[in-house]
Amino acid sequence: MPRRSPRPARIRSLALAAAVLAASALTACSANAAEGPGRDDGRPVVLTTFTVLADMARNVAGEHLRVESITKPGAEIHGYEPTPSDVRRAVEAELILDNGLGLEAWFEQFVADLDVPHAVVSEGVEPIPIADDAHAGMPNPHAWMSPHSAQTYVDNMVAAFSELDPEHAADYTANGEAYGAELQRVHDELTAKLSDLPEQQRALVTCEGAFSYLARDTGLTERYIWAVNAEQQATPQQIAGTIDFVRQNDVPAVFCESTVSDKPMRQVVESTDAEFGGVLYVDSLSEADGPVPSYLELIRHDAQLIADGLTGGDA
Repeated sequence: MPRRSPRPARIRSLALAAAVLAASALTACSANAAEGPGRDDGRPVVLTTFTVLADMARNVAGEHLRVESITKPGAEIHGYEPTPSDVRRAVEAELILDNGLGLEAWFEQFVADLDVPHAVVSEGVEPIPIADDAHAGMPNPHAWMSPHSAQTYVDNMVAAFSELDPEHAADYTANGEAYGAELQRVHDELTAKLSDLPEQQRALVTCEGAFSYLARDTGLTERYIWAVNAEQQATPQQIAGTIDFVRQNDVPAVFCESTVSDKPMRQVVESTDAEFGGVLYVDSLSEADGPVPSYLELIRHDAQLIADGLTGGDA
């Protein structure tokens, strides 16, 4: 359910944005126009922290709400730094959606002083703890990569939108049910594709540990080079450990995510018999003309790539 953040004297984090706006109202107007047509179309504005949530939210919102993302397609979400423009957009929003589970390390400070309700869409998901590295014991934040967990996201969006706009609650519920059915189909398709895979090949090896929830739901063993994207990653020890795992388990293919360099995983490929299975999408959608312009296409793309890589294209 939407929750209002506490409101101190005024918004400390807005100081820079206020200065920018005071300096040039024209610049602010130009920024509004640049964000796309329909910005002032009268619908309540829902602001999400990244593009995946924005697309999910649009499917639930239908025509009744205008949904925007703070980050752009292709952006790395973990270490994002909000801009004055982001703060201004947040102040104008009727509702802010964030993932939670520690994903948006910048988000708590970003909204702490904003008098805008926000909802954490991962509420109700059973967290999977990160197994190692400096983040060991913390919840893995990538729950949306499981179509099952994504249905919880959808339920939370339905509840938040219905509270924001009770007049259209029935539409949000219907949209959420239809979208949830699509998510279930994606899960069933991937499970079917992997059902005949030999036990020793049921291993999903990626750069970042972003697939814990998907691996759990599909009976795969997850292995990654680093747990969470960071400025410093892929130590020699991490790469060596991944190489050993791939060799010992005769893993046929390994993968890397779109928002990070695949160089470390290429080293794994060079040192083993594994193929590079391709680029997986996690933290961001692509542009509209790219391979994954929507969340469902992202999940289907990743599912097909994983199935093809682990089965030799026979899925």
